[in-house]
Amino acid sequence: MAGYITFWSKEHIKELQKAKDTGPLSVIYGSHHSKMPSIKRLKEGDVLYPVALLQGTLCVMARMPVEKIVNAFTYLVTNTGNTYGALIPKDVAICRRKVNGAIYYACANAKFYNHQDELPETITTILSEDEQKEIPHKKHQEPQTCCAEIAALSMHGSEIMARPLPKDCLKNLRFGPTKSTQKPLRLNKDGIPTAVSLSGFVRKMSEETQVIFESVFDDE
Repeated sequence: MAGYITFWSKEHIKELQKAKDTGPLSVIYGSHHSKMPSIKRLKEGDVLYPVALLQGTLCVMARMPVEKIVNAFTYLVTNTGNTYGALIPKDVAICRRKVNGAIYYACANAKFYNHQDELPETITTILSEDEQKEIPHKKHQEPQTCCAEIAALSMHGSEIMARPLPKDCLKNLRFGPTKSTQKPLRLNKDGIPTAVSLSGFVRKMSEETQVIFESVFDDE
């Protein structure tokens, strides 16, 4: 059971607060964007810990054991009724309507087709945007940005709330893909982690670091 952190910006947390979304956390997406980095290295059984910098304090926002990894597009259609710009699977075409009412089809190869009989032979499913209906869901179930590729799912995620890590433990945190490459976070002159040292990647933590992260959930 490996532990990983992913960084949530203040803006994302404000969106969750505005929507009154306190979880429980059930999904985290991965893409090729630094705002929502890739989670391809994750496996079922791993644990994700979203973190944030709030008022100069590193906070653990949630704990989510990964129970299943699925295609983000399929998850979104099934659980939200919207695709939110997720990457389209190779066997799917989306039937869309232009402003002038004309119909076209969008595919994974980033090409657009005006007629159904022009679609590649690989297409086995056609979804119509006109027929999509929103399904009640929580704000965190919407990707932070476009191009969501895969989704890590859980039915046992924690409540979403700020859990401050003690400042004196920050220098002991270590992250890296292997024990020999694990490094501490980059801290500023005040001993606070920089956003650069946290964002852009989903980072694997050392076993000792995971013990520290788990400790903030001991009373829950």
